[in-house]
Amino acid sequence: MSLDANIDIGSRLRRYGLRPTRQRVALGDLLFAKGDRHLTVEELHEEAVMAGVPVSLATVYNTLHQFTEAGLIRVLAMEGARTYFDTNVSDHHHFFVEDDNEVLDIPVSNIQIDNLPEPPPGMEIAHVDVVIRLRRTRD
Repeated sequence: MSLDANIDIGSRLRRYGLRPTRQRVALGDLLFAKGDRHLTVEELHEEAVMAGVPVSLATVYNTLHQFTEAGLIRVLAMEGARTYFDTNVSDHHHFFVEDDNEVLDIPVSNIQIDNLPEPPPGMEIAHVDVVIRLRRTRD
């Protein structure tokens, strides 16, 4: 897991400069309880509803974006308007399984990126995301 599993979500939120509100803690518990994962706003909202957490889709959306801005998670834009949130904020890349709309981590050691272009003056490269799209072979 990319965050220290021994620290409760309230402490994690405070460490990242967020106030541990009841809804943030409940959503954070759901989000980080299963280790590193990739999920959409809708998927986390569905998990919250199933867990009896009274939260709107808009609140889930806002909370995930607050977590992103704080550095707790990162955003992955994959398929059109579909956005995934990744609980693993370390440098790594992804497979995207088109048939299932599933995102899988690629260990960073498996990809080497060379010959990146020079960024414009006054800019620096913050991160490079590699997404390899997969689909089942059609036999």
